[in-house]
Amino acid sequence: MSAKVITVVVAARPNFMKAGPVASALEEAFEVDLVHTGQHYDRRLSGAFLEDLGMADPALNLGVGSGSHAEQTGGVLIAFEKYLLDRKPSAVLVVGDVNSTLAAALAAAKVGIPVGHVEAGLRSGDWTMPEEINRVLTDRLSCWLFTPSADADVNLRAEGIADDRIHLVGNVMIDTLRSLLPEARERFDDVAGRLGVAGGDFGLLTLHRPATVDVPAELARALDGVGRVSAALPFLFPVHPRTTARMASAGLALPAGIIAVEPVRYLDFLSLMDRASLVITDSGGMQEETSVLGVPCLTMRPTTERPITVELGTNRLIPADPDAIAAAAAEALAQEWTAAVIPLWDGRAAERIAAILREQFDSGPSRERGLCS
Repeated sequence: MSAKVITVVVAARPNFMKAGPVASALEEAFEVDLVHTGQHYDRRLSGAFLEDLGMADPALNLGVGSGSHAEQTGGVLIAFEKYLLDRKPSAVLVVGDVNSTLAAALAAAKVGIPVGHVEAGLRSGDWTMPEEINRVLTDRLSCWLFTPSADADVNLRAEGIADDRIHLVGNVMIDTLRSLLPEARERFDDVAGRLGVAGGDFGLLTLHRPATVDVPAELARALDGVGRVSAALPFLFPVHPRTTARMASAGLALPAGIIAVEPVRYLDFLSLMDRASLVITDSGGMQEETSVLGVPCLTMRPTTERPITVELGTNRLIPADPDAIAAAAAEALAQEWTAAVIPLWDGRAAERIAAILREQFDSGPSRERGLCS
């Protein structure tokens, strides 16, 4: 009897770090199809990450590209449904909270293929975030909810999700971080020299969320705030293509202490994040990565779906306000920081996911599909 096929869907940069270890762990018992929706089609944001993570080339690239939320979601629905009807995988695994995550889950559920959601149960409580909508709806569609931390389990139970669908496995992004950190550290000197921060302290900045970069006044205030900090601590700023376009259309220039660089591949970025004196971001995943690395993180958002990082004190939420940014940065730089210890963030989350799915499929079709009801 041939191996069951499990399709793993990736779309945006954080998806690759989460999907990589999962796909690898599943290959011991299943045939794995990697499907790339093409939501991030720039090679610097997709292909190079596949190389760094040792992932196989996708079996299919849907080529959806950029566009509005409706365009991306609708494009994935149409293209992914065609793949599903042709390939008929035994299950679909989606990761994270981007538009492709929801679209792939919905397409699979509509044709009766069970869905597993990796990084389930995270909630910000902020319905102005498109990602919050994607998270909640994907969890409702999924048979298997693989959660990174205990607070996610609490969220799902509060929403009426049955316990037999919830599986606390840990953080798969940290699987990738722990696996690649030794190599990333070895290449730091080369990366730092190439980007102009060799031999000194530096900060790391990322900005890409629409709420930050699509409003010129907000983006200007954010850059002004980081600029005040960069007078004493230079900041490397790998500029997301979206942010580059918004800065150009708004006529915004970077303060002198912020060094703009092209997007960097994951190993290079990890080497920089590991050695940074301070991270300022509006990202989700970097809140988790910096917590494990023991690097202070200021997240320029009013809410977070990763409250465990705030509770541990490794991450602080700040507004896009120049005075608040400068004050929070000064406070963070004056403290001593150590890596956080979080249960099950041990580099083995993907192994747990694979073990759960092996048990589910060994139990027969009634278990496979019954969990979705």
